Amino acid sequence: MEEFLGRTLVLRVDGESIAEGTTLYEDIAFLAAHRVRPIIVAPDAEIARWLVRTMNRTSEMAVGVSGADAAMLPAASQQSLGSVQVRLLTTLMNAGYVPVIEPTALGIAGVDVAVAPDQVASAVARATAAARAIFFHQSGGIVDAETESLIDELTPAEALAIAESPDLPEDLRSAIRAAAEGVRGGVDAAQILDGRIAHAAIVELLTAKHLGTQVAGTVLIASPSH
Repeated sequence: MEEFLGRTLVLRVDGESIAEGTTLYEDIAFLAAHRVRPIIVAPDAEIARWLVRTMNRTSEMAVGVSGADAAMLPAASQQSLGSVQVRLLTTLMNAGYVPVIEPTALGIAGVDVAVAPDQVASAVARATAAARAIFFHQSGGIVDAETESLIDELTPAEALAIAESPDLPEDLRSAIRAAAEGVRGGVDAAQILDGRIAHAAIVELLTAKHLGTQVAGTVLIASPSH
């Protein structure tokens, strides 16, 4: 855990990972107590607000933010992001809070624009130089078509090639692309895993074996969010 001290961890949650019986809230409290800086990206604005209320029943750490707050997520065009402004996120994390982000961007006309949560998570992870970006998906990761077993690790290029496959569901393809783009933009590594697994958010950090599929690489490509 020492390598993650003071580093950001971006978690793109889904409906399954926050359902009844989830250990996510315990994991977030554990991470914060060990000086890891979690940021949660919710599937939509309504769930983001529900998460804040739920987390604050026990932790009093969650703060909901939208893309319009402090112009954090400006829209470059319809459903695409400009440069992420991290000052608000940094201020909240430095004060010990856990930002819960609604996947919206500030439009040019001052109207919120809906943005895919995977895209938001990837952009925020790049902008905060995150140690990890975790994308929860009920598939548990990427399955090798030949062996029918989970692929343990991919390079960003390999992941992007797989994301082009029409045989995969679009929400998984979106997560794969976001993971690969995050790593290419400077995130140390990104995981796609099943958030229903007990303590998934911390087991992935504490053990050498991946719960799902990890995307990692060393070649960095300049990110449009910087």
